[in-house]
Amino acid sequence: MMTIRKLLCILSVFICLNSCVSVEKYNKQVTQKHSVEDLHQDIDKIYSQLKKNHPRLYQYSSKETLDFKFDSLKRAITAPMDSRTFYVQLSQVTKYVGQGHLRFKPPFKKLEKDERKAFEKKVIGLYYLSFEYLDNKFFISDAIGKDSVLINAEVLKIDNETPQSLIKRYRKTVASDGYNTTFKDRLLGKYFFTYYIMDKGRIDSLSLTLKNADSTFTKKYKYKVYKKPSLVKTDSVALDTLPKVTLTKFEKKAKKAKAKALRAYNSKRGLNPVKFMPEVKRYNRNLDFIGEDSTVALMKIKSFSNGDYKAFYDETFTTLDSLKTETLIIDLRNNLGGRLSEIDYLYSYLTDKEYALINKSEVSTRFPLLKTLTSNSTPGAVKVFAGLLSPVLGTMDLLKTSKKDGQLYYKLKSAKAHKPKAKNFKGAIYVLINGNSFSASSILSSQLDGTNRAVFVGEETGGAYNGTVAGKSKGYILPNTKVKVSIGLLHINTKYKTEVDGYGIKPDVKIIPTYQDRLNGIDPELEWVLKDIQAK
Repeated sequence: MMTIRKLLCILSVFICLNSCVSVEKYNKQVTQKHSVEDLHQDIDKIYSQLKKNHPRLYQYSSKETLDFKFDSLKRAITAPMDSRTFYVQLSQVTKYVGQGHLRFKPPFKKLEKDERKAFEKKVIGLYYLSFEYLDNKFFISDAIGKDSVLINAEVLKIDNETPQSLIKRYRKTVASDGYNTTFKDRLLGKYFFTYYIMDKGRIDSLSLTLKNADSTFTKKYKYKVYKKPSLVKTDSVALDTLPKVTLTKFEKKAKKAKAKALRAYNSKRGLNPVKFMPEVKRYNRNLDFIGEDSTVALMKIKSFSNGDYKAFYDETFTTLDSLKTETLIIDLRNNLGGRLSEIDYLYSYLTDKEYALINKSEVSTRFPLLKTLTSNSTPGAVKVFAGLLSPVLGTMDLLKTSKKDGQLYYKLKSAKAHKPKAKNFKGAIYVLINGNSFSASSILSSQLDGTNRAVFVGEETGGAYNGTVAGKSKGYILPNTKVKVSIGLLHINTKYKTEVDGYGIKPDVKIIPTYQDRLNGIDPELEWVLKDIQAK
């Protein structure tokens, strides 16, 4: 009789072999050229999914226009092509939907378990660089570690291609909200290498030709196994000879309390960990004061995500109240969005009136939450979990859904009336914006602009003034090419609108920084605000 142990061993071997076969089969599918019939089928599938799930599919392009675009794509595809090429062709059509949250990703070859573990231990210097695209120049805007000397160095070539030619190509695949143009170049500057890898596939190495001051040189970046720097010179001191430190009960308690306080501090500010560099602390939320006193505060929010935002805003506005701060500058530049609940909580400190941040959201289904959790891109375990809880989740969806004049609406918490916080800020507010102020950043900006609560300085936001389709998203993997799409399910907007649809929040004072500003260490938007405060 077979023992349990033998059965488990046989089952483990079977799962392992099946996994290897699945990986091999998948990799063959995503690298081979697909037949014209299969490509046409995937085009029909994605258009069908959009018609079924997207609540504002024809907001910026009419049904006739989109029908023509999708039909033209099918007519243009007359020869087999691989998944990556198909992704590019498809993205150039779906961008006409005019929704920046409608995103496509080409498939990548899967790694075996051992390969995956080995890859996780590797690092490439590009991890520690940030980039920007201004004045038709692509350059390093920030860097961590030894490459910090390269800040503001212009990138002339990536291997043998210019960044300008690549950006021109990738720009054709980027969708923004409506007819907005500021989002595309800003996004491609910030996430250039994300698009580069989607174009080229996984890379082992690449070379950057850089121009720094009057010097031009080439620097190669390659994946390497990360080696933790040794803190003890093992050739002079044997580790086993070092005395063991035994902490007292009081010391253990103090150490534990210190660690807890550090976790709370990091959570409040939304720590963004840097891979293999835990000593580097970068936060999503920061508060500083400008000048010798505390009359002018600068709150820089890089993203509405990560950590205990309530603790941060409670602490921030208690501080501003106690110090009698007169002016608050909110920096939303390069903030691509995040949690709706966070901007709702922040706004409760920026108004002295009862408010509802958003309207009820238009939807095309009564079950957006269930659709999010049970799509064909959802991991199997999550599907099983969602299936077991479907009576509860379905009921929750139904209670939030209503119908009016033939349109389905979904009520989020931010659509409910809220009272302002007791210590709401009553001073002057300036908001710094640019093309990467998107999604939640634009929703907050629409509310502040619609209530005449702030002066906006910088560049038109990438997110549309009149709302965006986001909130909950359905992932979908095309059956043949395995291209993955993320489809927004909720149209989210404030009650404030502009007559001309499809554009972002326009600044009261338009200021576009230049590459020379970066070289000179000048922040022109912030400098204008400080001069305006001084003049008043």
